Amino acid sequence: MLIPTLKTLFTRDLTKLKNEIASYQDENAVWRSNQYINNSAGNLCLHIVGNLNTYIGAEIGKTNFVRNRELEFSAKNIPKDVLIEKIEDTITVVNESLDKLTEADMTKSYPLLVLDTKTTYAFFLVHLSSHLSYHLGQITYHHRFFDH
Repeated sequence: MLIPTLKTLFTRDLTKLKNEIASYQDENAVWRSNQYINNSAGNLCLHIVGNLNTYIGAEIGKTNFVRNRELEFSAKNIPKDVLIEKIEDTITVVNESLDKLTEADMTKSYPLLVLDTKTTYAFFLVHLSSHLSYHLGQITYHHRFFDH
């Protein structure tokens, strides 16, 4: 039961991310930051995409994705259309990768040590969903603050 729930939540929140990025009226605002808001919406979007493609796509789906985490926070001025395409691709990767898991897999140990201690697939995938939601909230706030 957890896998369909996770697929629904990831798809829902990645779709919200896509809609949030698409709704910026000023494309330059996607990349704005200031002394109080360090990360632009564009960089947070790249971070979310990199995170999910690493821990779900590469590890579970065996996509051969190679992450450049530093670039997630240093790249600038990537067009909205490119960000949206990356999000759409990530939705596909996440769903196809999660389809490779069984409910029995959810109780197994996730193969990478990412957090302080080893976790199960279930715990780590729920963590990734909350991580996405956390940054989605930041992007929603960023949009309202910078795109006026």
